[in-house]
Amino acid sequence: MEWVVVAVIVAAVILVAAAVALRSRRTATLREGFGPEYDRALEDHGDRRAAEEELRRRRDRRRGLDIRPLAPDVREDYAERWTATQRRFVDAPEGAVAEADELVAQVMRDRGYPVDDFEQRAADVSVDHPETVEHYRQAHAISVDSALGHASTEDLRKAMVHFRALFDDLLHDGAQAVGDRTRHMEEMS
Repeated sequence: MEWVVVAVIVAAVILVAAAVALRSRRTATLREGFGPEYDRALEDHGDRRAAEEELRRRRDRRRGLDIRPLAPDVREDYAERWTATQRRFVDAPEGAVAEADELVAQVMRDRGYPVDDFEQRAADVSVDHPETVEHYRQAHAISVDSALGHASTEDLRKAMVHFRALFDDLLHDGAQAVGDRTRHMEEMS
């Protein structure tokens, strides 16, 4: 009889340990996959379970999207349009920022991301570009402030830099930008 009780207790301990290890592995996978976006979700939700559920929903939604790379000629056209937008910044910073915001949305649309709602756009792109989605949020917020007449020229300059971070990732499927960051981090070590 004692052996049965001991066996049940050992089995229960093993099950609890397995559940804790599985949860820990899921957390580590989400944290690694979403990077700084994991911390943002945790801050937004104030609860690890809710934050992780939100990130899993994003990942599941993203799996259902048909995200595709841009054709080389389309990529080149967008790069030229970005260069023209940057040039316009000198004479018309507000207009250039609005144009940059629209240009990023157009690239997203052409890649297959839904673009109807900004928050959903940011959530969708956070799955593939967790390192640069915060740039997008900051740039978009400045763009909205600019439309209301509440952004300084320095704010507008920052918006262009932020838009450029996501634009580059989207344009080059993230591979080039991620490779550049990886090389930079290796050089820093």
